[in-house]
Amino acid sequence: MLLALPAITIAAPDSPSLARSIPERLSPDTLPSRFFTFSPEEYWREPRDSYWLSFSNWVLRQERVQGARVQSLGAWADRTLSGSSQALPDNESYLRLGFATESEYSKLARFEPEMRFRLDIPTTRRKLRLVIESESEELIPLEERQRDRQLTEPERTDAEATGALRYLTRIGDAINLSSDLGGRLRLPPDAFWRTTASNRWQWHGLWTLGWQQRFYYYHQTGWGARTWFGGGRSLAGGWQFQSSSELEWVHPDRKFVAAQIFSLRKALNNRSTLIPRIGILGESQPNWRTSSAFADLTWRYRLHSDWLYAELIPALSFPRSERFSDQGSVVFRIEMFFAGTVETP
Repeated sequence: MLLALPAITIAAPDSPSLARSIPERLSPDTLPSRFFTFSPEEYWREPRDSYWLSFSNWVLRQERVQGARVQSLGAWADRTLSGSSQALPDNESYLRLGFATESEYSKLARFEPEMRFRLDIPTTRRKLRLVIESESEELIPLEERQRDRQLTEPERTDAEATGALRYLTRIGDAINLSSDLGGRLRLPPDAFWRTTASNRWQWHGLWTLGWQQRFYYYHQTGWGARTWFGGGRSLAGGWQFQSSSELEWVHPDRKFVAAQIFSLRKALNNRSTLIPRIGILGESQPNWRTSSAFADLTWRYRLHSDWLYAELIPALSFPRSERFSDQGSVVFRIEMFFAGTVETP
């Protein structure tokens, strides 16, 4: 009995062809010509020396080199701060590097480099962490956070790196609580404190709901608070629906800002993901009103393994400052994600 595949024929267990090894049966000389997208003799040709080949080889080498470095740095800092000879797992340190280009109405596309990082060290005192990151959410306006992937680096708010000691605990069996004490890494330093409570649960077996409440205080900008609530569920056809609501108090401006976001998500295959979104943002001063609305569509493609990605994001925004006239843009981004999981020996 034979099992026919589109490109290869696999013989039954009693077939004499099984005496050959798998590499022999799948060698270029054995496979049918229709298996290839090029002529069989081209298989043995040396690759052409080109800029793209050199650049792609350099990119692939970076994951092996930089991923190991990020992992080693987290493990070294964990052992140093804890005074232990072992590093714990669940190290969430990462380094994200990328290039993005944006095209807008009447504006030419331009390439901009991007970099973000986090050094998240779970010391052997499991409830205490050291967190150093390139930016903190409290220092970025709500509208910018919601439209982050639509923006390139020059359009983002300058936010200095921060460092903090984080203490983790729980309230009862449901609420996760973290408290941070640290500062913005600049001269003069800006000390801050923040506390975050969160919870996640299932509702009627269909919805996954989440809630987060954060209070924070920065010595130079004052205090603030943020409330987030979201929920999601599976839909027909492999789509995932999610809704999120957020309300934040901006102390320097003495006003509330709010956001309501609806999004869908679908994995088209094991490499490609589609994410359409619509959002409305509002503010409380001089009275409650809509400050902006937007719609975007993110197509995210995994170029290599689980660390090299490409994104294409067409977007429309309707800001009040432009009398709600449409502002269109298209962002193309290549992003590398370097991280490592520390394994205990």
